[in-house]
Amino acid sequence: MLDKNGIARRIAREVKDGYYVNLGIGIPTLVANYLPEGVNVVLQSENGLLGIGPFPVAGEEDPDLINAGKQTITTVPGSAFFDSALSFGMIRAGKVDLTILGAMEVSETGDIANWKIPGKMVKGMGGAMDLVASAKNIIVAMQHVNKAGESKLLPKCTLPLTGVRCVKKIVTELAVLDVTPGGFRLLERAPGISVEQIRNATAGKLIIEGAIPEMVL
Repeated sequence: MLDKNGIARRIAREVKDGYYVNLGIGIPTLVANYLPEGVNVVLQSENGLLGIGPFPVAGEEDPDLINAGKQTITTVPGSAFFDSALSFGMIRAGKVDLTILGAMEVSETGDIANWKIPGKMVKGMGGAMDLVASAKNIIVAMQHVNKAGESKLLPKCTLPLTGVRCVKKIVTELAVLDVTPGGFRLLERAPGISVEQIRNATAGKLIIEGAIPEMVL
């Protein structure tokens, strides 16, 4: 079973040379620490930054450099700063090749719910709806089950939707899955995790074809 850093490390393998990538709040921000050597990508933060680097080491944080989740970050040579209007102009114009988001629920048809739990206070939806409507590719980084052990990969989302039929791939602590017209297709399993464990943790339709390899991290 993977921890949050393991999920981020596996997702980093999906980032291709030349990509512009938006990292959402939570697990996705950790992807900046695990980008493969020799892969030239530009990480974008919706609060107005192109060129995010790895997280700073303790004692070297700059409180003026933060990401959309208000975490301190570093920049790389050639980084650019701008206002959020220009940032969302980039997003809405389809300039982002890959968006990596967290989620509370994903449906077997690729719907995503990640901004609100009814009855709980929420500060706002943030930029998630713009991102899922505009990105060319969307990967979700999430836990496979909630704290009660209930699946978060469902036939149909129960929470308010952020986007419809937009998620392409999911990486959880248990598995890597593609979202296909027929349901969740199991691609890889986490080290030490069986196909049966993944099947039991997935409420939506799970497609299993042949032997399922373990993830390479």
